[in-house]
Amino acid sequence: MELVIPKVMNLDEFMTGLIRRNPHEAEFHQAVREVADKVIPFINKHPEYQRARILERMTEPDRIISFRVCWEDDEGNVRVNRGYRVQFNNSIGPYKGGLRFDKSVTQSILKFLGFEQILKNSLTTLPMGGAKGGSDFNPKGKSDNEVMRFCQSFMAELFRHIGKNMDVPAGDIGVGGREIGYLFGQYKRLRNEFTGVMTGKGIAWGGSLIRTEATGYGAVYFAQNMLEAQNKVMEGKTATISGAGNVAQYAAEKLIELGAKVLTMSDRTGFVHIPDGLTREQLDYIIDLKTVKRGSLDVFAQEYGLEHFAGERPWAVKCDMAFPCATQNELDEEDARTLLKNNCILVSEGANMPSTFEATKLFEEAHILFGPGKAANAGGVAISGLEMSQNSMRISWSREEVDTRLQGIMRRIHEKCVEYGKENGYINYIKGANIGGFKKVADALLAYGMV
Repeated sequence: MELVIPKVMNLDEFMTGLIRRNPHEAEFHQAVREVADKVIPFINKHPEYQRARILERMTEPDRIISFRVCWEDDEGNVRVNRGYRVQFNNSIGPYKGGLRFDKSVTQSILKFLGFEQILKNSLTTLPMGGAKGGSDFNPKGKSDNEVMRFCQSFMAELFRHIGKNMDVPAGDIGVGGREIGYLFGQYKRLRNEFTGVMTGKGIAWGGSLIRTEATGYGAVYFAQNMLEAQNKVMEGKTATISGAGNVAQYAAEKLIELGAKVLTMSDRTGFVHIPDGLTREQLDYIIDLKTVKRGSLDVFAQEYGLEHFAGERPWAVKCDMAFPCATQNELDEEDARTLLKNNCILVSEGANMPSTFEATKLFEEAHILFGPGKAANAGGVAISGLEMSQNSMRISWSREEVDTRLQGIMRRIHEKCVEYGKENGYINYIKGANIGGFKKVADALLAYGMV
């Protein structure tokens, strides 16, 4: 039988088909376009991937689970939210990805996050597939009892679809240690078993040390690797950070430890400018404010006599390095132009897809050091993978050992990006991360046949 030579793939044609099949899902379209832009030229050089329609298969979730979540608030009112789990691809391991509780959660956002998770997990070199889930429930302003009732109701359906060898959720925006505790407790009660089915657990009941810090640390370690590849150091450089949650807090901690000066932190109220650099005392105040008191940064600004820029983002502050650590599409084309005009030399994405497609194109054209989220913020899921290993072996590693392993994983991710991202003396980390993550999953899909 004569071998059919596949038609050369075209980005616009591919995206037209994907948008037609997935209407009104702008975030998902954006995530796929960024990957397809770099992967399609690679596929056209490897017709076995095109013949097997690997990219088409990889951009279609294995399944999407949507369900009703009923719960009762403290006033006795019945409340109704929607829960999701998008199990995207398990070619190289069990589905793995966080749960997000936020009023902004939609199917489109979870599909973009789940798709990104496929390649991110692949880059870690750990055996994990890609998934994401969550709900449009907003835990802010809710009592502990309300959050507990919601989490128990949410898990009353989710438990049917997860398991240590099937799908292992973790936390994300709105899902921290409190929520993981309630979710895991309900799973344990319903299944009558104690297994490593969730990550981000408390240390006393199966969690891993530095899991909370891992995403922020990882984004800084990746930035450090990018600088070292150009014989540069982090000490003495200035950095702007967006966000004030776990990722931003521990990116700031690691930057301070490595001798950089952190100039900004932000939340939904705006950003705070710290011209002399964030101190350890100030960071401790922010961590307490955000994790215990659940307050806003304007309170921090008042406490330390700093200027709070209400409703603004921090990218106009002149800096050497930028760390977007808040949420998707928080850094747009205008912000990118401002950063470049101010001679910013490095951007490391601590959040998932925080830069718009147009912004990433500008960074790419300017040849600055740009660490895309699927590479730079993989530290969190990497430690989740290590937590899974510790749970399976019924052991616990020390903080130093886990941190050493994290640094090794971020170094290997950087090496993979360099391997596939070399372009005439410039390392295109967007290209390297996308192709490096794609190839491992693609080869697994080829090995399985048409499934």
